[in-house]
Amino acid sequence: MKMKRILTVVVVLVVLVGGGFLLSNFLRGRAAEQLTSSLQTEVIQVGSLEAKVGATGVVRARQSAVLSWQTTGVVEKVDVSLGDQVQDGDMLASLEQSSLPQGVILAQADLVSAQNALQDLLDSYDQLAVTTAERAVYEAEQALEDAQDHWDDINWTGTQDEINLAEYKAKEAWEDYSDAKEELDKIFDEDSRKYKIQKAITDQLYRDYADLLYSYNYYSGNTVTELERSIAEKDLAIAEQQLLDAQDDLSKLQSGPDTEDVAAAEARVAAAEASVELAWIDSPFAGTITKVEIAPGDKVSTGTSAFRLDDLSSLLVDVDVSEVDINRVAVGQPVALAFDAILNVEYQGYVVEVSPVGTDTQGVVNFEVTIEIEDPDARVKPGMTAAVNIVVSQLEDVLLVPNRAVRVVDGERVVYIMDNGEMKTATIELGASSDVYSEVIGGDLMVGDEIILNPPTEFFSQDGPPAFVRN
Repeated sequence: MKMKRILTVVVVLVVLVGGGFLLSNFLRGRAAEQLTSSLQTEVIQVGSLEAKVGATGVVRARQSAVLSWQTTGVVEKVDVSLGDQVQDGDMLASLEQSSLPQGVILAQADLVSAQNALQDLLDSYDQLAVTTAERAVYEAEQALEDAQDHWDDINWTGTQDEINLAEYKAKEAWEDYSDAKEELDKIFDEDSRKYKIQKAITDQLYRDYADLLYSYNYYSGNTVTELERSIAEKDLAIAEQQLLDAQDDLSKLQSGPDTEDVAAAEARVAAAEASVELAWIDSPFAGTITKVEIAPGDKVSTGTSAFRLDDLSSLLVDVDVSEVDINRVAVGQPVALAFDAILNVEYQGYVVEVSPVGTDTQGVVNFEVTIEIEDPDARVKPGMTAAVNIVVSQLEDVLLVPNRAVRVVDGERVVYIMDNGEMKTATIELGASSDVYSEVIGGDLMVGDEIILNPPTEFFSQDGPPAFVRN
């Protein structure tokens, strides 16, 4: 009876243990199945990659100025309106003459007096005579250059090797001619075809000889007579003296009025002009009137703002780029720009300037990068905030891996792949990156691998589903 009870207990224990083992395997299988079904995958492919550096900045005009009055008075005329295009030097507004300070009014008389004094001083300087003398110097210089070139040509000889070679060729040509002439002399029938052919050959050989003889004489310096050499030498001496005479004449004329007196007179004119010009505001450059702050009849004083002028033909964006990324940015790189105020429109630009010096702000070092917008329209305005992406590299036909799939294990970058239903790791080495993808430049990953985009952060132990198998 007792033995029977023992057997019954053993059987129950065996059943419990076996059932527990089967239940454990069942649970592990269900968990593994659930884990696998929750994984997101993507097949690795070759493609293009744009590596970008992002930043934000504010749009500004290439050139901008706030124009203010530099004296007191009452505005007489305002010649421009908001949005008008103006050219460099255009008058924008003026003050009533009677409202100007006494010093500005008297400056007009001072200007006339200073201009007359300067003109009287300059009249003592015969500009026409100086111009004529300058022309004579120029012509004398050209004549001397021509005479020198002619003298150099006359006295030129070749190197000894060139002379020897020319002599050798002339002698060979003479021998060829002599042989042909000897053959010609053997033909007595001058009307025969043979004689005519030989005659043509002989004549050509003689012409060749004559050319080569001339070359020999040219290299040897024997083509110029002593008379020609003497004439060339005299012409050169005459040209040198004529240049000296012309330069002397010009120097005497140029001494004219004292340069310090002229400078003083010009300074008085400039000072008077500056005072007179306080009565109006000119445009310092071509651009668009973006603000008008005065109207006829307004009383103004020194420093009163009148206009804002912007050159809207070229719009720039200044952005700060971290020291981590600045060495990847270079002048000429393309840029994509987007504006919160302009939805669903992307503008293009390019880097025009990279600051060589960084700015430290609370321990963060940034470098200013200036971008020019290539295709701005009327919607893009100075002061708008722009989000920019600088394309620092453009790669084609590279192996790409999604950034979200990359993990770091034991100090190495790895990704997880599905291989015949089994999950494995693959070590990778990355190159350039964009917001979404990175370039694979080394490792175990290949085209066609099925990569896991959302691998689990923790793997089951031996009591749970099997962990990934590491290659």
